[in-house]
Amino acid sequence: MAHAYKQAGVNIEAGYEAVERMKKHVAKTARIGALGSLGGFGGMFDLSSLGYKQPVLVSGTDGVGTKLMIAFAFDRHDTIGIDCVAMCVNDIVVQGAEPLFFLDYIACGKAVPEKIEHIVKGIADGCVEAGCALIGGETAEMPGMYAEDEYDVAGFAVGVVEKEKLVTGDTIVPGDVLIGLASSGLHSNGYSLVRKIIKDANLQLDHVYEPFARPLGEELLTPTRIYVRAVREALKQFHIKGMAHITGGGFIENIPRMLPNGLQAEVDYGSWPIPAIFNFLQQHGQLQRMEMFNIFNMGIGFVLAVDSDIVPDVVQLLESCGEKAYIIGRIKEGSGVSFAGGKVE
Repeated sequence: MAHAYKQAGVNIEAGYEAVERMKKHVAKTARIGALGSLGGFGGMFDLSSLGYKQPVLVSGTDGVGTKLMIAFAFDRHDTIGIDCVAMCVNDIVVQGAEPLFFLDYIACGKAVPEKIEHIVKGIADGCVEAGCALIGGETAEMPGMYAEDEYDVAGFAVGVVEKEKLVTGDTIVPGDVLIGLASSGLHSNGYSLVRKIIKDANLQLDHVYEPFARPLGEELLTPTRIYVRAVREALKQFHIKGMAHITGGGFIENIPRMLPNGLQAEVDYGSWPIPAIFNFLQQHGQLQRMEMFNIFNMGIGFVLAVDSDIVPDVVQLLESCGEKAYIIGRIKEGSGVSFAGGKVE
């Protein structure tokens, strides 16, 4: 039967080997509450072990999008899993949640154990950084659906927060201040445009372009930054009124998601350094600066809204946790996002 299945393009033995290879990586994500071991039908977590009084579960699911196609072309697969975790856990910490556990889904055209191990290692590394357990997942070999060297990755994160500590943005008022946390680069959004720019400008992933010190492919595969530990520490010490994870749609789409009706985020253009990769893509793609803000994070991956009185203390704490924090604007009456500090160009 296994021989017949292999003739159909599904290698059961390769799947078994991949599971064995990933076990050591999964094991390092263990945390209080996680039950069982890899290989069960369902992942288990004992919420009662954490002592929450009125726990609210917060969940998120996401993928990596067409950043995967850069990984295929550059043949590097050990960081894409970090992206998958980051996209999910950064979303749920916006509500104040502590990430508890994570599940992954990998679909591929051909099960190559070494490649799958690299992907799962990245997922496990992301889980360790976020403090959540990798309690299960699915690896599906799907010949005919994907080319042999292609795969897709998606993730599912679940976290918990005390009901009274949910962060909803409801208490944000005019005069509150916006603090931005630096991104590591593009993160995991806008790669369909990135790939078009690469094609149209005849750029090579293995070439080192000015002003970079490494090949363009490596620059584009820089993992999405995980903000969980720093944000969770800020939540323990301060009243954080609202937060936004800057993903697809950039500032324009994501910051308003945390604002009550009738309020606007006024962003001070120039109040943080914009990483070189964005200038590089804007130049080679012949894009307008405002277009870039509608698509990319432009160097700010996460935004917090706080009372003006505590801004210096919050910034100091975030920086002590290893983040680069910038005061990037304020809340005023209106709607959406506006820019101050000079013309956006």
